[in-house]
Amino acid sequence: MSPQPLSPNNVRDLLDSVEAFLFDCDGVIWKGNELIDGVSQTLDMLRWKGKKVVFVTNNSLKSRAQYAQKFRSLGISVSPDEIFSSSFAAAMYLKVNHFPSQSKVYVIGGEGILEELQLAGFTAFGGPGDANKTVDLKQNCFVEHDKSVGAVVVGIDPNINYYKLQYGTLCIRENPGCLFIATNRDAVGHMTASQEWPGAGCMVAAICGSTQKEPIVVGKPSTFMMEFLLKKFNLSCSKMCMVGDRLDTDILFGQNAGCKTLLVFSGCTPQSVLQDPSNNIQPDYYTSKISDMLDLSGK
Repeated sequence: MSPQPLSPNNVRDLLDSVEAFLFDCDGVIWKGNELIDGVSQTLDMLRWKGKKVVFVTNNSLKSRAQYAQKFRSLGISVSPDEIFSSSFAAAMYLKVNHFPSQSKVYVIGGEGILEELQLAGFTAFGGPGDANKTVDLKQNCFVEHDKSVGAVVVGIDPNINYYKLQYGTLCIRENPGCLFIATNRDAVGHMTASQEWPGAGCMVAAICGSTQKEPIVVGKPSTFMMEFLLKKFNLSCSKMCMVGDRLDTDILFGQNAGCKTLLVFSGCTPQSVLQDPSNNIQPDYYTSKISDMLDLSGK
């Protein structure tokens, strides 16, 4: 079935048939540190109607607690339990797969990954702590790596450098059984309000190239996070709607799990990409921004 533009008629059907709305954040709720118009009022309307509201983000720079603080700074009350970030997913993947407590985790990414790993009881290092480390190849530089590292987690890293790439590569190539975990493979994202920036997919691709290995991806469109959502909220996927701005992560994530899907044009995907004949990922609905749900429903 072709995707439908959101309208006064079908928005009522959508609201009546869905018990939980899953929202991406970058490009849907905010751009950088600026809230997108009408978001707060739309979330209030959904909660007033008794809908569960959950935020599912691939951006691993922050932990759930740090994201809750960002929501509060933008005037929206959200608890950490309503947030499912790829940083949290990376920690939970290791936990449910019984990652040995004596093994360490090396992080190429932000503080959010380190915090979630530590909250889950793991010993993690790297991340921002290695931001200023340099290598001098002219001096026959040799990087020693920790042989007890059993996993390398790669996410978006604004401080990516050659040292981090070498350290992660050594752990994956030389430590027997070392896991290569990617928070996501997003090509770009709205890190600021004014433009898109390279996403975690760039950092992940670098490690793929140097190790000749493919990662375990825990963020969207992998259904790993969805398994946690279903256990927590005890809902059928058919009663959920995934709302996002990316076809290859948000919409595919919803479709893989059997959710309804709504694409918004406020972020990475313009309408021309949706309607391009080469695109084979089709949402159930599309609209310009999430506040259209409020405007079209007349509430």
